[in-house]
Amino acid sequence: MLLLVEQILNGLLVGTYYTLLALGLSIIFSLGGVVNLAHGAFYAVGAYCIVMLTESLGFVGAFITTPILVGLLGIFVERFFIRRLYSKDPILTLLFTFGLAMSVEQSLRLIFGASGIPFSIPTFLSGQLVIGDFLYSYYRLSILAVTVFSIGGLWLLFNKTSFGLVMRAGVADAEMVQAMGISIKPILSAVFAIGVGLAAVAGSMSASLTGVQPAMGNDILTAAFVICVLGGLGSFWGVVFAGLLVGVIKGVTALYIPPAAEGSIYALMVLVLVFRPRGMFGTRFERLD
Repeated sequence: MLLLVEQILNGLLVGTYYTLLALGLSIIFSLGGVVNLAHGAFYAVGAYCIVMLTESLGFVGAFITTPILVGLLGIFVERFFIRRLYSKDPILTLLFTFGLAMSVEQSLRLIFGASGIPFSIPTFLSGQLVIGDFLYSYYRLSILAVTVFSIGGLWLLFNKTSFGLVMRAGVADAEMVQAMGISIKPILSAVFAIGVGLAAVAGSMSASLTGVQPAMGNDILTAAFVICVLGGLGSFWGVVFAGLLVGVIKGVTALYIPPAAEGSIYALMVLVLVFRPRGMFGTRFERLD
C-alpha cells in the first residue's frame, strides 16, 4: 500500500511537468491557432538556462529568471516570425515551429554537447519528509507547490484581470475584439510568452530529476499533446485534470505492468476519444485570422 501511495505521488510529480507544458500549448493554440511543435524545445532551453544561471544567481534566482528569459525569447519568435503566419495556411506554422524545434535541439547539441549535463538538487531542498515509513523529498514537494502556485496564478490572471478578459474575448470572437478597437497583437505576444514560460518552468523543475540533454523535450511534448486532446483544447481545468490523471495512471501502471507505462497514456486517449471526441472538458474556440 505504501508503495502504491509513493507511485501515485511520483505520478503526480510527472503530471506537473505534463500539466504546465499542456497548459502552455493549449493557451497558445486557443488564441492564435498555433500548434507549437517547438514547445518541447523551449522546455529544454529552460532546463539549460537554469543550469547555466545557477552558478551566478543561485538556484532561486535562476528559477525566477529562467521563465522570464524564455518568455522574452518567445515574444521575439512570435513578433518577428509567427505573427507573419497567423492569416496564412496553418501548415506554415507547423513547418516553422517544427524547423525551430530542430534548430534549437541541434544548437544545444553543438553548444553543450550531445551527452547529458547533470544538475544537482539544491542543498536546502535535499532533505526528506518522514512520516512513519513514508519518505518523500522536499524537492519533489517543492515542485508540487510551485505547480499549484503556477496554476492558481494563471487562473487568476485569466479570470480576474482585464488582460484575461480581453484574452478570453479574443478566444471567443477575435473579430469582435478587433472591431471594438482593441489590438489583439500584444495579447498574442503575451500569451505566447506565458505559454513558453510555463514550458521553461517545467524544464527547470525537471532538470535535477531527469538530467539535461538536447532532445529532452521530444518525448514529453508528445505527452503534452495527448493531454491537450484528453482535457479538451480551450478547457483550462480540463487540461489540468488530464495532466495529473495521465501522470498518476502512468505511475501506477509502472508499478504493476512496467512495460505498459508509456502505452497507458495512449490507451487512455483512445478510450476518452471514443466517448468524448472533443476531450473530457472540450469547448469551442475561434482561430484568429
